[in-house]
Parts: sequence; structure tokens; C-alpha cells
Amino acid sequence: MKTLFKRLLFIMILAATAISQGQIQNNQWLFNARVGYDFPTYENNTPYIDYKGGLELGLSADYYWNWFGLGVDVDYIWNKPESTYPTTNLYDLSGTGPLTDFSLSEDKINRLFYGIGPSFRYVNPSGRFSTELNLRGGLANIKGGRAELRENTVINDVLNFHSGYDAKNVFSAKAQIRAIYFVNDWLGFHAGAYYMRHFNVEDQSDATYGIRSGYYPVEELEGQNIVNQNTPFFREESCDCDIYSIGVFAGLTLAVGKKANTCQVCGEDHTPHCCATCGCSVTITARDKFSNELLANTDVVLEDINGNITQTGTTNTYGVVVFQDVETADYVIKGKLYEVNLEETTLSKADFKDCKKEGKGIQKEILYTDENFILRGNVVECNKNEGIAGVDISLKDTQRAALKNTLSDTDGNFQFYLKQSSIYSVQGAKDGYFSNIVTVNTKTEDRNSSLFIDFEMCVDPCGKAIRLDNIIFNLDKWDILPAARPDLAYVAQLMIDNPNIKVEMSSHTDSRGSNAYNQELSQKRAQATVDYLLAKGISRDRLIARGAGETELLNKCADGVQCTEAEHTINRRTEFKVICF
Repeated sequence: MKTLFKRLLFIMILAATAISQGQIQNNQWLFNARVGYDFPTYENNTPYIDYKGGLELGLSADYYWNWFGLGVDVDYIWNKPESTYPTTNLYDLSGTGPLTDFSLSEDKINRLFYGIGPSFRYVNPSGRFSTELNLRGGLANIKGGRAELRENTVINDVLNFHSGYDAKNVFSAKAQIRAIYFVNDWLGFHAGAYYMRHFNVEDQSDATYGIRSGYYPVEELEGQNIVNQNTPFFREESCDCDIYSIGVFAGLTLAVGKKANTCQVCGEDHTPHCCATCGCSVTITARDKFSNELLANTDVVLEDINGNITQTGTTNTYGVVVFQDVETADYVIKGKLYEVNLEETTLSKADFKDCKKEGKGIQKEILYTDENFILRGNVVECNKNEGIAGVDISLKDTQRAALKNTLSDTDGNFQFYLKQSSIYSVQGAKDGYFSNIVTVNTKTEDRNSSLFIDFEMCVDPCGKAIRLDNIIFNLDKWDILPAARPDLAYVAQLMIDNPNIKVEMSSHTDSRGSNAYNQELSQKRAQATVDYLLAKGISRDRLIARGAGETELLNKCADGVQCTEAEHTINRRTEFKVICF
């Protein structure tokens, strides 16, 4: 009883919290028909009998004055007992072979509950969704459930028995939570769960055996189940034990009477829902004037004629924000996207007429009219996906000699406004990182097709070894081949773009040949790459030539290890490493 009280108290606290946030709904009938599944527990002190789950059918009717109502429930529940007596490897005390000749009967149990009690509900602002807490107290009739397991040959007696029930007008209680979604003003679908308890249920006395329950205990001995016929248990007095169950269900709901979203404060019907001021919902869509794109993350404010902000919001991924409970008045709707103001629009008293008469929300649109592009950038570490915060992004208009800077946010995002028909250079700078200059050409973009240019750039950490795949040397040679020139031009441009870096050019060999020979050859090749960069105008004090020989192999192919030519090729490489200062 204490456990039940605690459960009901917890459910009531949750309901009260939800109701305090809900809207007042007046004078409505709700009729519910449901089908579900019940999981029972019968406390009748018969250890070898369990009870299966079964069908639950129910009807209920609730009348709500507002968030509070009164309801009645009728539930029919069908369960069946299940003998758990161990009949496998079972012997009697004489040990005359295993017992195998059994007969089992298990009659179904019918429970019919009818109760009355308070109901509480919360209705969401649109009136389409509601949650309910129903508390019921009443009576139940419980009939059936006789279970008998009999051994017919050796013992020739009942091994496990319960007489079942024939109890009428048993005091019972039920707590139920239900969620309803209305597809229109009168029809809805619901789903929920309940807890039901029947108190002090009397099991019947069997006319054949004169007992209410009984069994022979079973003891395990040397791997065998032994029926102990010397200590039988027979109960002649009523158990007066509780029966309780939990269940889940789903069904249909029929609403009759005033609509759940009818407002009486104003003295007139009003949609979308009742509120203290009988306001309307206003749906605002932010859109680009030229490309017709929907604009997410647009800040929107609703101002009255005195310039007071009454509501604020941000558009979702579909470019929409909804203001609820907007009181009839004249307003100005303003929007801002990335610090650029959208074209204002007005909301007048006349717009509220259809809202009140026809139950329609108000639809408004605000337009982004700036002709510039928005560069939506993201900066990451090269060859990785994580954004880098605090990168100083510089944007240079190469045709107008204009320079702008911004910092990337915690996710590596940044924005710039780009004029049409121009060419921009973009570069990122942060302590410990370097990057190339990247070009963005708006001459190839159509402003009527899109407002946004999505752009990703990467920066590399200083000290990171970057492989140059096209710098390959002929056998025993260190001459720069034509195929290597694009890679070296890339390094030269990188150093021009980043005047505050040094570059270490490293040459590596495979393990074939002597260590001394490989060291000398790799040093000559590294120096050849440095000499090439010197010829391109890079200062000598910014370049380091390093021959690593075979000291930094990338795989197992050391001296004495048999490897394929492809495996040796991996180790023959030229790398450069940026040193920031």
C-alpha cells in the first residue's frame, strides 16, 4: 500500500508540473476506446504457479471543465496461470524411475474493473497534442485461474494446485498516463500505460479437494528432482493477497463539445489556442530576394509602434520562426542575418481578423535584399575534419585593394561579404600554424542562384613533415628533374605567402647501399632542392638542407630485410618541414 501511494504521488507531481505549463481548455467530453497488453502479478503464496500476460480491452469517458476533469473507466483483462513445477528429471521418494505421466489444466482468469476518479491534462499551444493523468478508484470482479498439475501413475496425486478466484466487488485502484494526438478537431489517436491494484483478493475453496492451494515440495538430490511426499503444503484459509499489474495500450479518442483550443477570455472562439490575451500565432519566413533561398539562423524581432520589442526568435533550418500569443495590435517585423538587416515588413490589426474568424495563423515574410554574396567559411587542419578556433582570417579584394580580417569561432566557422564580379585572396594565420593563400572568384558565381558561397580552407601546424611526391631523382643523381618543378614552385609560393617561416628540405633514401653513401647522396639531393628555391628568390637564411639518408625509414625495410621494390620506394622521398618563428 505504501509503494502504491509513493507511485501515485510521483505521477501527480509530474502531472502538476505539466499542467502548470498548459493552456486552459473548457467544457469538453473525451471518449476513449483502447486495446493493450497486461503484465500481472498474483500474490497468492503458491510458489510453483506464475501468471502469463494477456489482453486488455478498455473504455473510458472524461469530462474536462478546463485542465481538471472527472472520468470513468471500464477494463476487461484476460490472463492465464502457468505451472512452473519442475517435471523434468522428477522422481518420487522411492526412486522407482522418473515420473512421466502428468496431466495439467490451466483455466484463464477474467478481471473486470470499473472505476471513477479525477483526471488532469496538459494541452499544447496548437491544441493537437495533450497528455493526461487519470486516477481511478472502484471495484473489480475476478474469476477463474484454477491450475492443477497431477501425476497419474506412481504418486497418483495432485503435485501443484491453486483453486483460482471467484471474487466480486474487490476494492481496486488504477493510475494511468495517456498521450493523445488529434488529427482533427474531434478524432485522435492515443497511447499510454497504467498501474492497477486489487486489494485483499480472496481465492476460492475448491469443492473437490476442500483446499485453496497446495503442493508437494521438490528437493534436488544428486542431480535429481525429488518429490517430498512427507511434507506437503495445503492451505485451507483464504490468502487475502493483492493482485497488481502494469499494462500498455493504444486506441482512438473522440472529442465532443467545445474545441480544445477555444478561447473564452475574449468572449469569442479563437484559434490557435486560448491565452490570457487571446493572441494569434505569427509565422515569419526569412528569404533571400534574389535566389529565393530560405535563410536559417536569421534573428527576428517583433516591435510595437512605440519601438518596444515584444518577442524575439531565430529562424530554424527552414527559415521559419513562430511567435505565439501575439496580441492584436500594429507591429514592425525586423530581421538580421550576419549583421545585415533584412527588409522590414508590417503586421497590422487587420491581419488578425482572419486569425480570429477562421482559426488561421498569420503568415509573414521578410526579405534579404543585399546584393553581396555571403562567404560561409570553415577552417580546419589539413587532412582532418575538426574546425580550428581563433584563426585570423584575412580577406583581400585583389581588384579594389581592400583588406578585411576576422577570427574563426569555436567550430572554425567565419563569414565575409563578397562583392559580385571580383577576385579575393584568403589566408589564415595562427601561432604554430601556416597556410597558403587561396583564391575565391565571384565572377564565376551567380547571385540569382545562391546567396552563399561555401568555402573550406586548411592550415598546417608548424613542424609537420609534408611529403612532395613528384620530387624524384635518377639513380645516383641529384639533378632536379622537370617533374619536380611544380612541387618546388608550391614550396616557393608558400614561403612568399608566409614571410615569417623557414623551410627545412629533407631527402631520404631506402636502406640499400651503405649508410655513408646514402647519407652523402641524400645531402646532395636536399641541397639541390634548396639551390632551386634560392634561384626562385627565396632568402638563403630561410632554407635548410638536410640529408637523412636511411635513418628515417617509414616501414620495415631496414638492412637485411627482404622487401619489394614498391616497399623500398616508400622510403625514397623528399619532404619539407615548416619552422615558424
